[in-house]
Amino acid sequence: MPRNIDTPFSGSAVRSYGEGPPRQVPGYSNLHRMVSLLLAERMPTDGRVLVLGAGGGQELKALAEAHPGWSFDGVDPSGDMLRLAEQVAAPHAARMRLHEGYIDAAPEGPFDAATSILTFHFIPRDQRLETLKQIRRRLKAGAPFVLVHLSFPQSEPERSIWIARHVAYGLSNGTDPAHAESARQAISSRLTILSPEDDVAMLGDAGFSGASLFYAGLSIKGWVAYAE
Repeated sequence: MPRNIDTPFSGSAVRSYGEGPPRQVPGYSNLHRMVSLLLAERMPTDGRVLVLGAGGGQELKALAEAHPGWSFDGVDPSGDMLRLAEQVAAPHAARMRLHEGYIDAAPEGPFDAATSILTFHFIPRDQRLETLKQIRRRLKAGAPFVLVHLSFPQSEPERSIWIARHVAYGLSNGTDPAHAESARQAISSRLTILSPEDDVAMLGDAGFSGASLFYAGLSIKGWVAYAE
């Protein structure tokens, strides 16, 4: 796939990354537990998981702690974020392989499951369908895929209302006002956000079926779908 996606995190943004999601994502402390349960419904105890957007390591750490027999291939365009993931998930390093790049840097698999949490809104619209297809191609038939990212109506005034709600939630949890304003600008003009209906349709176009909404935290939605 084309490699014109800007690397979203480096330097000081990496050092402070761990503070962001708990403040900005409603129910973040339980999100990984939900993901773990959904994957385990169809995965073997020694299954392989593909993690797109593995930088930071929180997802890897949570899933590895819950399932000692699983192994992981994590992909992220930021080398700095992957180094942070190595630190965060260090006790489970023997079961992890990290790859710097985009989805084309991932091994061919086949994998028993895949996840992409808080990542897809960084991927330009013209690359999202191909990214989903590349994930699907690496999965076994019937394998679960969990997808979580910003998703809300894109017509006005609903779009502006949902952006304001996202920013207000972060402020209520202690997010620095300057960071909150930066988030508002990013969501308004730099991130790629689709409506939930378009997100589900794109999953179908990429070869996934049975998409089901399992998580809705204000502006952030999460689905589980299955490789056809």
